[in-house]
Amino acid sequence: MSTEQNTLTRTKDTPTPPIRLVHLGLGAFHRAHQVWYTQQAEQDPANPQWGYASFTGRSPRMANVLGDQDGLFTLVTRSGDGDDFEVITSLVDPAYAANTTRLVDLLSDPQIAVITLTVTEAGYHLRDDGSLNVDSPDVQADAATLQEAVGDPFGFDRPLVTAAGKLVLGLAARRLRDAGPVAIVSCDNVADNGRLTQASVIGFARELNPDLAEWIEREVSFPSTSIDRITPATDDELLADVEKHTGRQDAAPVVTEPFASWVIEGEFPAGRPEWERAGVEFVDDIEEFERRKLWLLNGSHSLMAYYGQLRGHATVAEAIGDEQVRARVEALWDEAERHLTAPELKVPEYRASLIERFENPRIRHNLAQIAVDGGTKQRMRAVPIMKAELAAGRTGDAAAFSIAGWIAFLLRDDASHEIADTRAMELDGARQLDDPVAALVATLDLELADDVAAVDRIRTHVAALRS
Repeated sequence: MSTEQNTLTRTKDTPTPPIRLVHLGLGAFHRAHQVWYTQQAEQDPANPQWGYASFTGRSPRMANVLGDQDGLFTLVTRSGDGDDFEVITSLVDPAYAANTTRLVDLLSDPQIAVITLTVTEAGYHLRDDGSLNVDSPDVQADAATLQEAVGDPFGFDRPLVTAAGKLVLGLAARRLRDAGPVAIVSCDNVADNGRLTQASVIGFARELNPDLAEWIEREVSFPSTSIDRITPATDDELLADVEKHTGRQDAAPVVTEPFASWVIEGEFPAGRPEWERAGVEFVDDIEEFERRKLWLLNGSHSLMAYYGQLRGHATVAEAIGDEQVRARVEALWDEAERHLTAPELKVPEYRASLIERFENPRIRHNLAQIAVDGGTKQRMRAVPIMKAELAAGRTGDAAAFSIAGWIAFLLRDDASHEIADTRAMELDGARQLDDPVAALVATLDLELADDVAAVDRIRTHVAALRS
């Protein structure tokens, strides 16, 4: 059989759903989570009703690779019992981020009911108070580019940097075409992500056109979500495994764990897939579920990312197998659990499931991948735990250790390492100061930085980690 025949491509027998969802941030997690859930939710898999058009970040590579495969890819679900290989067909149009003309056409189409995002925590360009950071160079650049375009968005073909800018452009077109309401759903690890996404989008719109901002407030909903599925980066070994087990060449497979979770609070005024058929939970109050995910899963991930690497480990499985790392993870969880009291959270069971997932020998989750953008992640993970403990009259020592691990990681080898963070310039400036610990704590949280005893506790841990 020829290579062409073995390549993963759509045929007349491959179900192709109509595009009714748009996504910003075409990465492995999106494909293992939102796209997978959407396919699982279809009542009739032979006649699917919900397809995705998904836009990459700044690089066109994945749009090109998936475009050659008509959006198809193999999802490899990997457990200790073996691998399961599934062809995902719900991604119909993999698009390049710079194709703003295509984005405008889609977002102004009344058939589009839901827009989802995975642009990382840093992609929302927010201040500490949750408002849009209008001083961000990226926000300022997009605002200048869009000053005239929001009045006439059709035919606009210049690239944009920020998610908020892209959404505002598309919503301006939707308003002009009277295409009706739509839901914008953040699927990033950000507490209260619905409200913050709303603040980012409406804040950007107000900078350009107050009438547009008012229309968005009326017509666009911003559900909040808590998402969870460990999705390591794809490597050449995975490509070879897929071809060996399926007989097909796939240049863009995704590997994931069996566990998946999606909790949603909010309304969908233009409709949505029946995600509950695939196990999605719809709740009235998501805040506690968000905290459970951010503080327990993501919080321990960040702790392991820095402390684990400082101890010479490369993966989550290696780190959790280290007794000292595991003890620090359990201590952090103990602190967090004191503030996660709702019975429906089932925290003891959740903790046990996390250990099982972390120990999965078939999932290679690289600590270096998790460590990226720690300047944003730790302010949402370890910092809230420590502040909650301090408010309760305790020291927050375990959370302080996690913060110290991040700082010690930045200061390793006399602070000569390049910082993998969208806030790299700010963090590098802070670590070069006479008191880098206090300066770096201040980049996370000014209130915490004003607590002398708290900073001293972090400083003590940093000194021990660097000795």
